[in-house]
Amino acid sequence: MLVEDDADIRAIVAATLRKWQYDVFELTAFEDVKREFEARRPHLILLDINLPVYDGFYWCRQIRGVSNVPIIFLSSRGGNMDIVMAIHMGGDDFVQKPFELEILVAKVNALLRRNYTYQEESLQLVHRGLRLNLSNSSVDYEGRTAELSRNEFIVLGVLMRKAGTIVSRDDLMQALWRDDQFIDDNTLTVNVNRLRRKIAELGLDGFIATRKGMGYIAE
Repeated sequence: MLVEDDADIRAIVAATLRKWQYDVFELTAFEDVKREFEARRPHLILLDINLPVYDGFYWCRQIRGVSNVPIIFLSSRGGNMDIVMAIHMGGDDFVQKPFELEILVAKVNALLRRNYTYQEESLQLVHRGLRLNLSNSSVDYEGRTAELSRNEFIVLGVLMRKAGTIVSRDDLMQALWRDDQFIDDNTLTVNVNRLRRKIAELGLDGFIATRKGMGYIAE
């Protein structure tokens, strides 16, 4: 989530991060940053200090009351007290304007890797903003959640672990076998269609595509 009131800087930073395949939510109204955070649940926040209404320090404190999400402060204020204040308020890093985009991207990559590399593999899978929660067999997208059956959960897990790669129907059917109980072709089709419907109802269309004669792919 990018919280920056300078439209030019916001556009440049967002475009750069999208080139690195990040999903970027650009905040353009700053009256309630905490509410936007709770609605979006981003993996990282880029937070300007000088903001309308309340400053970035205030919003950092508010967010820290409900989350340990990584926060990088962006600011033209680069005095020692500003940096110390940013860290004391719960910030994880501080980037002074003007900054090199390559440095900002490197800091974003490092923070995400440090905070999520192991946790996401053990607790959730994420692709195109869709989050599969491995601990409770649910899937969520932009604040909306759907519960999955065992078979739906297995199919989606296989597809998301191999996102961008075609998975054959045979591989999916083998993943669905339980206690040597054979899963037929029709069962797989039914589960894929249910998954597509549930994901579409969350607001994400075209997540699972068919590759005729080959299988399915999470695009």
